[in-house]
Amino acid sequence: MSALADRVAQMTGAATVTDPERVPGGDISDAWRLTLSGGEHGSHRTVFAKTLDTVPPPGFFEAEAAGLAMLAFTGVVAVPEVLAVEDDVLVLDWVEQGAPDAAQAERLGRDLAALHDNRTLAYGTPGRPAYLGTLRLLGPDEPVTEPEDWPAFHAEYRLRPFLRDAFDNGAISAADTLDVERVCERIDQLAGPPQLPVLIHGDLWSGNVHWAADGRARLIDPAAQGGHPETDLALLELFGCPELSRILAAYQEVSPIEGREERVPLHQLQHLLAHAVLFGSAYGAQCGAAARAALARAA
Repeated sequence: MSALADRVAQMTGAATVTDPERVPGGDISDAWRLTLSGGEHGSHRTVFAKTLDTVPPPGFFEAEAAGLAMLAFTGVVAVPEVLAVEDDVLVLDWVEQGAPDAAQAERLGRDLAALHDNRTLAYGTPGRPAYLGTLRLLGPDEPVTEPEDWPAFHAEYRLRPFLRDAFDNGAISAADTLDVERVCERIDQLAGPPQLPVLIHGDLWSGNVHWAADGRARLIDPAAQGGHPETDLALLELFGCPELSRILAAYQEVSPIEGREERVPLHQLQHLLAHAVLFGSAYGAQCGAAARAALARAA
């Protein structure tokens, strides 16, 4: 067996593990399909494993496993089962790929509305690490809990850290940096009504919706945290998502949000900044455009 197969066998207690097959995955981790045989999981169970080709940041895979557990605990969204996790490997149940369809999309919209009904004690992830890609999400020393404090939290711990990194890396121009900083300065005026902290997926771009053959879409690769529900919805719109109109319409039927469309650029800005840090200046220009759109729509 390969080193990865040996590692997964040791982690899961399987008697044997077939040689791993690389499968399409995200932009950050390497993705593998393996089959477990014997041991506590029985015969011929297919699993999905994630690794990094560099040393993972501290608690990287543990943070993803914790996020999946948080989402699963609500009982209202579907996620892959976590089978094992260690510093360098995450092993999940395999979910067979399916095609996007109206029924899955409408259920996903209703499920997301139900997810966002789950209050959290504070914004962010007090007491545990969380990551967006390989970028660590920061937080204050004291938990931020009040609805009116979300704008300042978002500016200070979700926008400015990535803005500084992107500027230092040469991934965003000085002019675009100033426009993002204007958003941070005016965020109280841009953020809309006060919002209690609720559980969000936190990285819900379309690639993190896994359309399943069994007819129920799974949420994968979360940056689960206490946050603003509009962030999840705005991220579904960021790079396009199959059946998006059905997802959003079903969500709105359960939990209408007045004026959400005007705030979409604000809620997309964090992820565009993270992309600028990770992938370069093409995203820096998009950050500036999103900042100007946020400012214009709130004018």
